[in-house]
This record gives sequence, C-alpha cells and structure tokens, in this order.
Amino acid sequence: MKTFISLLMLVICSAFLSRAADEAAPVRVACVGDSITFGHGVADRAKNSYPAVLGQLLGANYQTKNFGNSGANLLKKGDKPYWGLAEFKQAREDAPGIVVVKLGTNDSKPQNWKHREDFAADLAALVDHFVALPSKPNIFRCLPVPVYRAQWGINEAVVAGEIIPLIKKVAAEKKAGVIDLHAALAGRPELFLDHVHPNAAGAKLIAQAVQAAIAGK
Repeated sequence: MKTFISLLMLVICSAFLSRAADEAAPVRVACVGDSITFGHGVADRAKNSYPAVLGQLLGANYQTKNFGNSGANLLKKGDKPYWGLAEFKQAREDAPGIVVVKLGTNDSKPQNWKHREDFAADLAALVDHFVALPSKPNIFRCLPVPVYRAQWGINEAVVAGEIIPLIKKVAAEKKAGVIDLHAALAGRPELFLDHVHPNAAGAKLIAQAVQAAIAGK
C-alpha cells in the first residue's frame, strides 16, 4: 500500500511540475515577412527592427524571433516566394504560439502582381499551413505599410487598392486577426528611409501596433 501511495504521489508531482513548466514557458512569437520585418536599413537592426522592439514590449512571457527575408513575397509564383526560403522552414520548426505575417509589399511589383489571381488562395494556404502546426498558433495578418513613392516596382496603387482588400477578405474568412500597419504609419513619410522601408522610429510604431493586437487592445 505504501508503495502504491508513493507511486501515486510521484505521478501527481510529475504532472504538477510538467504543468508548471508549461505555464512558465514563454509564448513563441514568429515574425514572418520581408525586408521591413527583417529591418532593412534600420540602424542597429538587431536592437531596433520591429521584431526586436516587439520582444522588448511584450516582456519575459514572450520570445520573439525575426523570420524576415528581404525581397520575399507571398505569391508562390512570385520572384522570391517566402514558401521556399529558409526562414519559412525555421518559423514552422520554432513551434510558435503566435505568428505575425507581414507580406504583400513585394507582391505589388509588376512581375509578381501579374499573378494577382493567386494572391487570395496563396494567403489562405499560408494561414492554413501555420494553423495546422502542432503548436496551434494564433495568426495575425498585417496590412502592408504605405508606399510613399514607387520604388523597384513597389507601388501604393496596388498595395492600397488591391492587396489590402484581399488581405482583409481572406483574414475575415479565416478568422485571422488583422493589424492595420497601413493606418499606423499613414501620413508619416518622414519615418521612411527610401519611401518604402521604415526607419527605427517607424519600426517602433509597427512594434507598438503588433503588441497592442497581441494584447487584445
């Protein structure tokens, strides 16, 4: 009888410790995106890119990682699909509890947007892919920041007029949270390095908008 009670107590203690460890584990936040997520041009990128600032804002209960890749696009038929990049694989394998997707800016380039009919389906597939992970993450889809002057084929007419409405449509269908970074940086061209990439101050605004969404504010 004593042996049975000892074994029972051991099982209970093990379960309690396992639960306590799970509760203490930080929530993994995967920041998926392009050069804006990566922090292209941001001074001291390791400290001032939006994922880095987001990590500071969220605190010790979260672990935020930057899975941005410059030039990446959402479209599978685009010139640099995120689907085939190492960061996509790394984000999946990191067992995220939250995934923040900021893609779409590079999709506005003419060579990519000629495949516009695939954008909604590719976005839905990306959301489905992350939702199906064993970690069952919450997905937040960011609306792209404004483009203050066309560069490298990236242009505001396509971003605001076509891509953003499609993102909203798919997010509503998938019940994925939407973070309006377009509104967050609207009317702030001085925060952009080259009319496309936000500087450190712009990255901070992105981080604040994402943090507010994660916090449910």
